[in-house]
Amino acid sequence: MLLAFDTATPHVTVALHDGSAVVATFESEESMRHGEMLAPGIEHVLAAAGVPVGAVTGIAVGVGPGPFTGLRVGLVTARTLALARSLPVYGVCSLDILAAEAIDGGLSEFVVATDARRKEVYLASYAEGRRVAGPDVIKPEDAATGVPVVGRGATLYPGHFPHAASPEHPSAAVLCDVVARQRFEILDSEPLYLRRPDAAEPGKPKRVS
Repeated sequence: MLLAFDTATPHVTVALHDGSAVVATFESEESMRHGEMLAPGIEHVLAAAGVPVGAVTGIAVGVGPGPFTGLRVGLVTARTLALARSLPVYGVCSLDILAAEAIDGGLSEFVVATDARRKEVYLASYAEGRRVAGPDVIKPEDAATGVPVVGRGATLYPGHFPHAASPEHPSAAVLCDVVARQRFEILDSEPLYLRRPDAAEPGKPKRVS
């Protein structure tokens, strides 16, 4: 049993794969509540499939790029489960998850753009079933294109990405398929932040004169 989840976007997605097909899924309808929604999502797919957590033999996780807080929730959960049960962890670039579904939908040459906040997007380019550039963090105006654009970025910046295409968010069910068939590069569980988090350690206190 492969347990898969992604928290690189505002939504939480979870799925369970039995080696042949996806047998249960969970998609949160509430955004920006990764810490509150991931554990119930995992419990839901296990209960829906009627299997105990001990039946899980591997963990698949989206490693971003994505905002620091949400991405950390998924990766810490993956590492904790793997360590507790001596399970392998299969990391996948979250943009590749979106790309895999877009390819299944018939797209050939396209871009994936997700929200990086600060009026920027995480972006990668795809052609003939593989990633050919990225991921990068970039301003939409510097990445404007007339090719189809998959992901939330097209919805947020239609002036720069006028040809929006599905899907908008990663699917853990597709993540299962990516890992099971090794459709894209399998990574370790290190996060793809692409830039430093907003929070930083304070500097040395100024000298009082």
